[in-house]
Amino acid sequence: MKILVCISKTPETTAKISFTEGNSQFNKDGVQYIMNPYDEWYALVRALELKEANGGTVTVLNVGDSTNDIIIRKGLALGADDAVRIDTEALSAYQTAAQIAAYAGDKAYDMIFLGKESIDYNGSEVGGLLAEMLDLPFVSFVSNLEIAGETSTVSRDIEGGVEVSEVTGPFVLSAAKGLAEQRIANMKGIMMSKRKPLTVVPPADVLNPVEVVAYALPEGKSGVKMIDPDNMAELVRLLHEEAKVI
Repeated sequence: MKILVCISKTPETTAKISFTEGNSQFNKDGVQYIMNPYDEWYALVRALELKEANGGTVTVLNVGDSTNDIIIRKGLALGADDAVRIDTEALSAYQTAAQIAAYAGDKAYDMIFLGKESIDYNGSEVGGLLAEMLDLPFVSFVSNLEIAGETSTVSRDIEGGVEVSEVTGPFVLSAAKGLAEQRIANMKGIMMSKRKPLTVVPPADVLNPVEVVAYALPEGKSGVKMIDPDNMAELVRLLHEEAKVI
């Protein structure tokens, strides 16, 4: 079993967010970065569980510059066998998917995993784009995966229930909460990660069709208004005139 897990670098969840260059550039000063939790906790850990149960290899892949090596090494410390970094900045979902597809297209991976979304952009686009580019089946938001022979049974939560599907052959999967449980790298894994191969490959000649025009912070939250429970008329008025539907 040969599994590729795509991982991304995202700002730590408590990072202070600001922008520069007329709100067209994310301000990276003082920002701490982590491996995207959906990639790490669910996609990577489930891939490692499958390798442990069935044999095979797990490769982690990242699109980014050398500052991403620290999160790639964490993937190796958790148990991945080797790593690949495509040496270019991830500029958009399309460009990222195209870079991964260009690398993975002739590698004959049995499965390609990634998190359902990154916690910074929350776009949920890369998995579907990647599957289309590789002409592979795509199953999104997977919360359970079981394998029997050549058939993989996948489950995902939908409104009012659970959808169960079967897929055979190579496929792309985006992982949601529930697919696995978070792991913490032990000292042995951390030491071994330093000796595992991290291959840096040049980027493919891929057009990025997306240009960021501007970023904007959400409006600040207003103060809470306390309404006397006996004053229902005022509550109704506020709901009609001031409440915002999100």
